[in-house]
Amino acid sequence: MADELADRIRAEIGGLPGLGEIRMMGGLCFTLHGNMLVGIMKGGDLLARVGADGYDAALERPGAGPMEFTGRPMKGFVNVDAGVLDDATLKEWLSSCLAFVGPMPPKEKKAKKT
Repeated sequence: MADELADRIRAEIGGLPGLGEIRMMGGLCFTLHGNMLVGIMKGGDLLARVGADGYDAALERPGAGPMEFTGRPMKGFVNVDAGVLDDATLKEWLSSCLAFVGPMPPKEKKAKKT
C-alpha cells in the first residue's frame, strides 16, 4: 500500500525541480528543496505538511486527523487515512502541501562533522 502511494505521488509531482525522497520515521518522505513536503507512513497513510495556519482547516477534511509522533501532536502536520486517498483527494492534499512548502527557502545542508 505504501509503495503504491509513493508511485502515485511520483506520478503527480515527480517532475518538480528540487523534489527529493528520503527514508524517515519508518516510511518515505518527499522533500522540496530540502523541506519536508509529505510522508508515507508504514500503513499507507499520508503525512501532510500544511503549516500551523492551515492546520485547523486541514483537520476538518475527511480522513484527516492529528499527526502524533512520540505521543504528542505535531502542529502543522496531519495524518490522512489511506482509505480516502482517491486520485482527486491525493491531488488536493499535494496541492495544499505545495502551497505551504513551495514558498519556503531551500533548506541548507548541514556541514559534515570532521
